[in-house]
Amino acid sequence: MSKQIRGVDVKNGETVDRALKRLKTKLDSEGILEEIRRRRSHESTIDRKIRKARTAPKRNKVRWKFQSESQTRAAEAAAE
Repeated sequence: MSKQIRGVDVKNGETVDRALKRLKTKLDSEGILEEIRRRRSHESTIDRKIRKARTAPKRNKVRWKFQSESQTRAAEAAAE
């Protein structure tokens, strides 16, 4: 499994602070910052279930956002 390095390119005339803010936003939207915070300490089984239940709506929203219309219709038909 290859690891991708996340990063942003500093544009001409852009301050480093602004580029850092873009990087933090990108990492946060991908869930990387939350995972880093989570791995700092031990997480019990109950805490893990609570965390997964709390983040499920966000994961589902992202999944539905990138589905095509035909996939959406097929999923709705399967649910009926």
